Amino acid sequence: MAEAIFTHLVEEAGLSDHFEIDSVGTISYHVGEPAHPGTRRVLAQHGIQSHNISRQINSTDLAEADYVIAMDRDNLRDLQAMARRTPVDGRLHLLLEFAADAPTRDVPDPYYASNFEYVYRLVESGCRGLLAHIRREEEI
Repeated sequence: MAEAIFTHLVEEAGLSDHFEIDSVGTISYHVGEPAHPGTRRVLAQHGIQSHNISRQINSTDLAEADYVIAMDRDNLRDLQAMARRTPVDGRLHLLLEFAADAPTRDVPDPYYASNFEYVYRLVESGCRGLLAHIRREEEI
């Protein structure tokens, strides 16, 4: 969901040539699968398409990314463990660090509570804040 929303916001801002956006998982449960149907549904309701096919993160992803964004503290811990072998030097953040109005720092998995719209709103807020942060940092 975050990749699709962030890509949409970057395209709306006319900044696509400044970004390479990718989404990966810390575990291999859904490798090769598209986003969950509930995720695709809520994205479509907001005029956003999702074309991502799940894959698992690797050390090259960590080494090459300017920003590594985790959805929750479990993912953050997994990424921090990987970063012992491939340092991320301050590039690792929780998405909702960038959402001033978020009631939590962890994006919940919408599958379990079937709260896709709520998760959409959290993720969109985080993505808007992240884009603003990057624009300030990179002066774009």
